[in-house]
Amino acid sequence: MKQPEVELKRSLGIWSALALVVGTVIGSGIFFKQASVLDSAGSSTMALLAWVIGGIITLTAGLTIAEIGAQLPYTGGLYVYMEKIYGRIWGFLSGWMQIIVYGPAIIASLAGYLAVLLVSFFGLSNVWHVPLALAAMILIGGLNMFENRYGAAFAIVTTCCKLLPIAAIIIFGLFYGHQGALGQTVAGAQTSAGNFGVAVLATLFGYDGWILIANLGGEIKNPQKVLPKAIIIGLSFVLVVYTAVTFGVFNGLSAGLIHKLGDNTTPYLATQAFGTIGGRLLNIGVIISIIGCMNGKIMTFPRIMYAMAKRHDLPFSKQLSYVNAKTHEPMIATVAIIAIASLMVGFFNADYLSDLCIFTVYCFYVAAFIGVFLLRKRMPGPRPFSTPLYPITPIIAIVGALFVIISELFSDPVGAIASLSIVAIGLPIFYVVKKRDTNPVVDEMETNR
Repeated sequence: MKQPEVELKRSLGIWSALALVVGTVIGSGIFFKQASVLDSAGSSTMALLAWVIGGIITLTAGLTIAEIGAQLPYTGGLYVYMEKIYGRIWGFLSGWMQIIVYGPAIIASLAGYLAVLLVSFFGLSNVWHVPLALAAMILIGGLNMFENRYGAAFAIVTTCCKLLPIAAIIIFGLFYGHQGALGQTVAGAQTSAGNFGVAVLATLFGYDGWILIANLGGEIKNPQKVLPKAIIIGLSFVLVVYTAVTFGVFNGLSAGLIHKLGDNTTPYLATQAFGTIGGRLLNIGVIISIIGCMNGKIMTFPRIMYAMAKRHDLPFSKQLSYVNAKTHEPMIATVAIIAIASLMVGFFNADYLSDLCIFTVYCFYVAAFIGVFLLRKRMPGPRPFSTPLYPITPIIAIVGALFVIISELFSDPVGAIASLSIVAIGLPIFYVVKKRDTNPVVDEMETNR
């Protein structure tokens, strides 16, 4: 007997959605990217400005996407938006980019950063980096095999926990730091528009994750209202927190020391500020922060693969679109995403993956931002949510994203072209799959409104 088709379940409210926004954004970036942003910017003042500009770009981007998401509240997020605005091929390429490159690479980089902290925390050998990263992804993936309310509850708990080390760093830096957050320079660094753009690009990894809540559009209660509210409140909160944390770090440590410490900047600051025991407790908070961020991404990226498989856009679409009848979770898609991320953990550097993937996804973000103008022409009627200060807000998002993209093209043209080439590989796959597909194409997006 054929198993009845099971759809994703709408069970996420405003608090779950808000926790997923904050939880998927605040992860490793704010803790691991301080040194790289400072090195690229050349001074603490410019580095702090890079974090602020990165936050403004992200906020304007979120406000722009919130209008699109309220009009197109489907499971799949950017994949759905690109297809509805530009057609099947562009929708496929944006989804392909997210499930083959961007999503697995972000998960892999987070797992890599988590493994670095765990090895340091427990005093283990470096040979444990890959096994610990793999174990973390498998365990968190296993959690997301249960109903999404469990993953959402885990997101709420980890979001609350991650605010403790953030609050401690802010308080110490603001009230007990004496280095002077502004005006410090890094010896040998040459500040330029290109380098500053790379600095902003690095901050965008810290802000990354804001759009992932849109991937759950088909599982959110009243998404036309909840989705924009979660994006706006969540991103505004993160912008304030990131600015305060960066100011606290620069006020607590000298620019030269931050440059020397690199990825170990925040753990070192925690130990210096609160002693060995306090530092270890804060590092536990950072570990929980990264775990929570991984949970949000492992929860959301399989939804893109699921949405594409429902449209028969992928090889093995029947298997990848499978939803467990009891848990209402896309289990095969979740396993596939974790499998791709597991391959990346052993072969690529976390920093390299994070920077390159942000560049790739922002190429598609630009097209989505432009799409808000196109949708207003095509759908002139009342909207569930309108971007504030239109058209200024989407214009800022477009200009900011273009500045970062151009900066990366000048900074690392080989890497940028390589990432776009991987996206282009999706084209022949799309045509081969469509040629072999004998099933009539149904607009599966409509099933999860």
